[in-house]
Amino acid sequence: QVQLVESGGGLVQAGGSLRLSCAASRSGFSINVMGWYRQAPGKQRELVASITRAGSTDYADSVKGRFTISRDNAKNTVYLQMNSLKAEDTAVYYCAAGIILRTETNNWGQGTQVTVSS
Repeated sequence: QVQLVESGGGLVQAGGSLRLSCAASRSGFSINVMGWYRQAPGKQRELVASITRAGSTDYADSVKGRFTISRDNAKNTVYLQMNSLKAEDTAVYYCAAGIILRTETNNWGQGTQVTVSS
């Protein structure tokens, strides 16, 4: 089991920026893919962005051009730079990691609240 520890959430005005970080307790195939999900009240958890160990990225359409995911393999850490934040980005953001990302089998962080005021 991999422990994932997130940091960087908070309250920001619309149009502002936040950077989330997530550190994994160990390296290896269990963090082959790392990513960020989010869950707003009353909505399903959705995948926001993912990145493979080799650096291939994928984004939800709703965040393309505004969010950037990156990772530092030496530190077993993934980042999510969020720019031009909107009220609809308000959610609990969860770090996830796995050989592939599947909701049923992911290792999960504890979640960090992001609130965007309009």
